[in-house]
Amino acid sequence: MLYREAGQFKTSYAADQAIFPIPQDRIILGLFLLVAVVAVPLVASEYWLGTILVPFLVFALAAIGLNLLTGYCGQLSLGTGGFMACGAFFAYKLATSFPDLHIVVVFLLSGLGTAVVGILFGIPSLRIKGFYLAVATLAAQFFLVWVFNKFPWWVNYSPSGVISAPPRDLLPGLSLTGTTAAAETKYLFLLVFVALLALAAKNLVRSRIGRSWMAIRDMDIAAEIIGIRPLTAKLSAFAVSSFYIGIAGALWAFIYTGSVEALAFQIDRSFQVLFMIIIGGLGSILGSFLGAAFIVLMPIFLSNGMLTIDPSISTALVAHIEAMIFGALIIFFLIVEPHGLARLWQIGKEKLRLWPFPY
Repeated sequence: MLYREAGQFKTSYAADQAIFPIPQDRIILGLFLLVAVVAVPLVASEYWLGTILVPFLVFALAAIGLNLLTGYCGQLSLGTGGFMACGAFFAYKLATSFPDLHIVVVFLLSGLGTAVVGILFGIPSLRIKGFYLAVATLAAQFFLVWVFNKFPWWVNYSPSGVISAPPRDLLPGLSLTGTTAAAETKYLFLLVFVALLALAAKNLVRSRIGRSWMAIRDMDIAAEIIGIRPLTAKLSAFAVSSFYIGIAGALWAFIYTGSVEALAFQIDRSFQVLFMIIIGGLGSILGSFLGAAFIVLMPIFLSNGMLTIDPSISTALVAHIEAMIFGALIIFFLIVEPHGLARLWQIGKEKLRLWPFPY
């Protein structure tokens, strides 16, 4: 087999601690990125780019944010939808108040604003944890959505309460948002943007602050005894997580749907992102992508498969059967591998390294 470590020696600490220490992993990643950047825009249709791949990348970014908080720091949160709403509405107010501000700067500033909100709602984590913290973040979910629905200032006093994201250019003559933006442009921008943020998150969890998050997750009392400050660790996790989730909310409103409305960020959105990190794998950046792919693609494959078997079946029945099968698959995966799809991928790589003696 080609996937072997025999004969590969690390001569420095940096080489031993690299994200991809095996050359084969770097080659596979390079080929994957080459296909994603070059082949996918050429082969995929506008439906696949705009309706499937774009929301997948947005969900993957939101899942990374929640995974930093729940998977790495152990703080259970059900307020993901509310924080995504913060990012969407912050980006809308920034884009309309400062028309000359570049769209990437708008996304980053909306993430910073959401980080401040996340710190405020993360203060209860200093005293409570577990399901009690989940209830506190659930209150944040309902409160934030209520604020955006209650005060018309957030939608510039629009009578309908639903506004369209203002069109913006990524480069002169290259539209990123609005009706004139091409699906290929949206996909390639999201691919690069999400990849850079995922790389930053991967390096962050490997740093001192990431190790402090994992120490708090594993045993907070022991972490405090060895000198880790729970206040700094927990609030920093809430801040970074909310930063990522806020950017995901802004991307959802500006690039995917093109509209900013609080109804898109209800409690079901929070559960959807939570399912992504549970299925993909808690405490894994790769698991965030795998979980997002499972949640986005599986319902499409199920509905298309049922319609292929019986085209005369009603759409309502398809939706009900799809929900039942989807729920059963989630339970099946959690029973077979509680640590998620990322763990299955890791087990497969370990078996390849030891082949033909995988056990």
